[in-house]
Amino acid sequence: MAASRSLPPAGVEGGTVSSAIEAGLLPLTAEVRPEGLAVGGILLTELAQRFGTPLFVYDEEHLRRRCREAVAAFGRGHVAYASKAFLCTAMARLAHEEGLLLDVASGGELRVALHAGVPADRIVLHGNNKDEAELRTALLAGVRHVVVDSFDEMERIERLHAEEHLPAARVQLRVAPGVAAGAHEAIRTGGHDSKFGFGISDGAAAAAVGRALGSPAMILEGVHAHVGSQVLDAVELARGAAAVARFAVEVRAHRLTVGGGLGVAYEAGQVAPSFADWAARMRDAVRGSGWSGEVTVEPGRSIAARPGITLYRVGTVKRIEGVRTYVGVDGGMSDNLRPALYGSRYEAFLPRCPRAPRPLRARVVGKHCESGDVIIDDAALPADLRVSDVLATPVTGAYGYAMASNYNKLPRPAVVFVADGRARVVVRRETDEDLLRLDVSEAADAAVAPSLGMMRSGTGDPVRAQTAGAA
Repeated sequence: MAASRSLPPAGVEGGTVSSAIEAGLLPLTAEVRPEGLAVGGILLTELAQRFGTPLFVYDEEHLRRRCREAVAAFGRGHVAYASKAFLCTAMARLAHEEGLLLDVASGGELRVALHAGVPADRIVLHGNNKDEAELRTALLAGVRHVVVDSFDEMERIERLHAEEHLPAARVQLRVAPGVAAGAHEAIRTGGHDSKFGFGISDGAAAAAVGRALGSPAMILEGVHAHVGSQVLDAVELARGAAAVARFAVEVRAHRLTVGGGLGVAYEAGQVAPSFADWAARMRDAVRGSGWSGEVTVEPGRSIAARPGITLYRVGTVKRIEGVRTYVGVDGGMSDNLRPALYGSRYEAFLPRCPRAPRPLRARVVGKHCESGDVIIDDAALPADLRVSDVLATPVTGAYGYAMASNYNKLPRPAVVFVADGRARVVVRRETDEDLLRLDVSEAADAAVAPSLGMMRSGTGDPVRAQTAGAA
């Protein structure tokens, strides 16, 4: 299906421009039909009816196109999909099929990638506080390399090598280059004051290089840096790349990874650099710093964000005279935490009428017991919005489902991939039974109670008491 390239010009009401949703915020295969907006050849309203709401919908062709664009810009084997943006078995498999490595930031993400059939030597283990279990799993599986973030992690790797005779770890050292970028302080990661990496300016990074080179438990592969996230200026990313490249040249590193950062347009009027532009500026920056080797990048958001869209059902329209209009939907901060966490901004539209002007200003809120449960603070919506409408928030493919929770015991939404007129559920909707599956039964509670009493009274050995109580 061809993407709709443009939508009609804006309408005006009360002096406020209220345009239709921009095509540049929609998935690649978005197509306006008389009945409404279709993605992947299927009407969004039909998907909401079939699979319920809230619902994450991904344009599979768009996901694959973004992967291919990244590989074309940086080269096969030099793009690692940052799984934290969005991960499930289907997404891990898709990224691997399109030639991307997978960057995982926990033992859980590693397990999903392996379960998807991604070879371990195509997986990079990241994270700033990896425990022994995560490191053990990675080393036994044979991951491509581990991004080491601290001297404490080095100690754990050395202990596993000495005491359990695990193979030497191939490592890249994460460094803090002193260059921070990003739309919000919470997603600026490359500065001096950061929980991530070894600082270059205070000598910690040089000391880490020395330790890795002198340790039989580690094989130093290279250096890594990540300056921030949701960066819309490729020049900022290039500055960070130049800083870490200078350090890589100084320590004679074999490989250089400049992690993530490339942003996406979330609102009308925003423009994000292309992968090709990012690659050209970054190459110029690292070459100007003396680096002549290849560079690996870790895009996550810029792969997954725009191909994804979230569908909600409107349940309440509350007009407070002289104040504002509230539009309540059946999801909220449990499926999109970013507005509450970072102050992130989105747009919204009604899939039944994507070309409609949007003169109504309203605050789109979720159903959670929090005043801060706001999805869009000042949304532009069609004037005829009504209860039971399907409402869509575009560009929600990154850090939506990935950050989803069960707050207020809401089941997490389903995730659907659409392509060529077919829809497949890749993550099923949680059920009420799922919300109870981790709770201990009353029988087990009764069995544990005596041991808890012994622990509170200080009598007996706690471990033995728990064992005896559970027997």
